[in-house]
Amino acid sequence: MPKVERLTAEARAAALAELAGWTQDDGDRDAIHKLFRFKDFNAAFGFMARVALKAEAMDHHPEWTNVYNRVEVTLTTHDANGLTELDVELARFMDAAGKAAGAG
Repeated sequence: MPKVERLTAEARAAALAELAGWTQDDGDRDAIHKLFRFKDFNAAFGFMARVALKAEAMDHHPEWTNVYNRVEVTLTTHDANGLTELDVELARFMDAAGKAAGAG
């Protein structure tokens, strides 16, 4: 994977303003977080499968957990030790995939 750079404070703020429901991670990491809720487990798992294919193609993988109809996601670029354009691109994809899968 080519070297990626952390987002500037201005770029991070612009990305968070654009990404509905994503927030700065509560911890001391430079990361963003979102909770997706679906109708049921099948919809949540289908969302995760679709995102997994995109993440593998990007060679950029989310930190996530799934409990029944909820998928909790944290995005950060470990190689850059913080938020990069890769995270923003994957967040946009996840938002579209979540909408298609009926996330509320």
